[in-house]
Amino acid sequence: MQEPPPTASAMILAAGRGERMRPLTDLCPKPLLEVRGKPLMQWPMEALATGGFTELVVNTAWLGDRISSHFGPGRPWGAQGVLSISYSHEARDFGGALETAGGIARALPLLGDLFWVVAGDVFMPEFRFTQEAVARFAASGRLAHLWLVPNPAHNPRGDFGLGEDGLATHEKAEGREGCYTFSTLGLYRAALFAPPFCEIPPGNPDGLKAPLAPVLRAAMARRQVSAEIYRGAWTDVGTPERLAALNSAPPGA
Repeated sequence: MQEPPPTASAMILAAGRGERMRPLTDLCPKPLLEVRGKPLMQWPMEALATGGFTELVVNTAWLGDRISSHFGPGRPWGAQGVLSISYSHEARDFGGALETAGGIARALPLLGDLFWVVAGDVFMPEFRFTQEAVARFAASGRLAHLWLVPNPAHNPRGDFGLGEDGLATHEKAEGREGCYTFSTLGLYRAALFAPPFCEIPPGNPDGLKAPLAPVLRAAMARRQVSAEIYRGAWTDVGTPERLAALNSAPPGA
């Protein structure tokens, strides 16, 4: 009997304060700022639904109730039916954001074994979330697969290296060939957020704060992280100027 194809849920990271975006984020959570007529985080949400990934977790902190009020627990999107949305309200539960690894660990019981993660403040309008990518990742046995992008002006040194074997490395040096910026988009196994890579218990009951980079570097050291280069449109919407540039560009630019 043929095994069923692997399934994956998804998580949108939406808990950041958006300090560099102030005053725009004083009264509006950064992922709800509009890009080309719709909230920034809605772009990956629609792309996930189009790809058939309809089980979504959103973590929130700053003005998180506005995000859950805007999107609710689910809604029809495209031809894929209803997108089911669960929320991990970090500020309500712990008084503030838990950083990326802490937030993922908190949401882990809602995510299952395989899941996408993408930041709600990154604009990648051409990216396609596909079942084929999930199947390849599941078959690889790796703990993470990352999409890297050519280094933008605001991050010239990059974040991670990429070897000819398709494995990501934590080597990083300005001007080094083969060093790229992490797009924030990745596929993960729940096992990445367990010892020896992460010491936070599933569900993060104590609300521990933890960044993602050390977890990834530990897994890279054990050759457990693959990666590929994404060359489509990509913007880390980290400043009002970048937001304005996106909204002033002609459609398709």
